Amino acid sequence: MARIAADKLHPKARAIVDQIAALPQLPSLTPVEARGRPSPLEAAPEAVGSVTARTIPGPAGPMAVRIYRPRDPLRAALVYFHGGGWVVGSLEGADASCRALANRSRCVVISIDYRLAPETKFPGAVEDAYAAVRWVAENAAELRIDPARIAVGGASAGGNLAAAAALASRDRGGPKIAFQLLTVPVTELSARAASYQEFAEGYGLSRADMEWYGSHYVRTAADADEPYASVLRADLHGMPPAFVITAECDPLRDDGEAYAEKLRKLGVAARYKRYPGMFHGFMSFPSALPEGAEAFEDAGKALREALS
Repeated sequence: MARIAADKLHPKARAIVDQIAALPQLPSLTPVEARGRPSPLEAAPEAVGSVTARTIPGPAGPMAVRIYRPRDPLRAALVYFHGGGWVVGSLEGADASCRALANRSRCVVISIDYRLAPETKFPGAVEDAYAAVRWVAENAAELRIDPARIAVGGASAGGNLAAAAALASRDRGGPKIAFQLLTVPVTELSARAASYQEFAEGYGLSRADMEWYGSHYVRTAADADEPYASVLRADLHGMPPAFVITAECDPLRDDGEAYAEKLRKLGVAARYKRYPGMFHGFMSFPSALPEGAEAFEDAGKALREALS
């Protein structure tokens, strides 16, 4: 395993990353095999007020969703998109995160089972994400939320879809999105940032992994240049406020931080927080990593302040 000379990972994070390194690695797997790959220990799911499974209309047929309602909810919602490089990931895999976010934000969290690549290529998942946001806004009364207090959020590729859904909402005349919560997001598919070079291998998510994900997600190289794929390239005027969570030892770090900075320079209330010594998937391990627990607290606080 190649690493830089001075390992910046926290020792507890390194132990988890080494467990990940012992698993079959993505470039050697098919998408179906990758979906069956086991994961290291994960957080035990928290109790919430209720969890409801249902389907909603999507561009290619019904989409499964899970609706997480905290015990004392605000009249606000977070439309959440799971991570997994647009290829893997599921409602079940996002369950613990959605429960934690619902409890800490007091928002109703609606987790979306968008179509995966390579069976559905770009922009299919983006269209699913936008359809989900529209459905939440149009059904605000049934969901007992205020349609003016809808946030989008997601982890990794899910963060990419959340930003793309906000972009589509701006471009297509609504619904108006109140906030973006993006955790370790993909904002650029080119892999040119310095963090891609520094953390290319040996830190859980590799540059080769991201190339594998991208090869399954986009149809052509030109797709990767599209603003709904590489959201960092979009005209971000008029986008919602944002809180971006990044990890120091993540190839995606610089692009996530650049997205927040680009928003801020346009006058949008946006900020990022970098968690030192952490790797891309650190929020999946809040029991083992205090920084993971802290990130959920920070995310919940950001949502409460934006949507209260």
